[in-house]
Amino acid sequence: MRPAFAVGLVFAGCCSNVIFLELLARKHPGCGNIVTFAQFLFIAVEGFLFEADLGRKRPAIPIRYYAVMVTMFFTVSVVNNYALNLNIAMPLHMIFRSGSLIANMILGIIILKKRYSIFKYTSIALVSVGIFICTFMSAKQVTSQSSSSENDGFQAFLRWLLGIGALTFALLMSARMGIFQETLYKQFGKHSKEALFYNHALPLPGFIFLASDIYDHAVLFNKSELYQVPFIGVTVPIMWFYLLMNVITQYPLHPSAIPSSYVKVTQRRTLSLCGTGWVPCLSSLGP
Repeated sequence: MRPAFAVGLVFAGCCSNVIFLELLARKHPGCGNIVTFAQFLFIAVEGFLFEADLGRKRPAIPIRYYAVMVTMFFTVSVVNNYALNLNIAMPLHMIFRSGSLIANMILGIIILKKRYSIFKYTSIALVSVGIFICTFMSAKQVTSQSSSSENDGFQAFLRWLLGIGALTFALLMSARMGIFQETLYKQFGKHSKEALFYNHALPLPGFIFLASDIYDHAVLFNKSELYQVPFIGVTVPIMWFYLLMNVITQYPLHPSAIPSSYVKVTQRRTLSLCGTGWVPCLSSLGP
């Protein structure tokens, strides 16, 4: 894939993906599990058809290694999406996840004994300051928007702290997963599309434990207002349309579709933040 085309996919995918996720989370903040399940199912089906050749192709990397990576990947995905239900605003969610650069550097130094230039240390320090400022301002916003009751405000703040803890855990787990994946690629060669398939297919049975929540939100989605899909003319509940578009626009953002992890991290986060600012302008999307 040409780099220019890949970068174009990142631009288009980031802007649209975060808009539809914001629309979903604003209407139903606890919909993280059904969003995660839909994304995993879509990637797994596509990979089973085109990468695994209907199960006839043997994996280049042993399944036991994928089992470890899948456990980490599944945990990171579920925790990140569930954090939206813990008083975490979408802009803070995006900015906090930008700390992946910080987490990767810290674990790289500790585990891989890497060393970086002064320029990179300075860049990471500036990113850290930005994340701290955004987190601090978000904390003030949570308390100010809470009920006038002091007890309600304190509970909202504790819930927000739990969300920050969840994002921190997911951030470190994601960085550790990246290091584990890097060691696998050095040993067995880079098989990003294969890893993409197994990382999404193997965790699917784990969603059984989340089936009740997924079903409840599916019922809520069915009850949402109807929306006529442009160009097709089909009428569907608008929440299902948002979910479908979120899943479709998520696919170009996976590592196998873009040339560099640095492009992925920086452009995705920057454009995603821009997208959160456009959501209020899209209120006319519904009927």
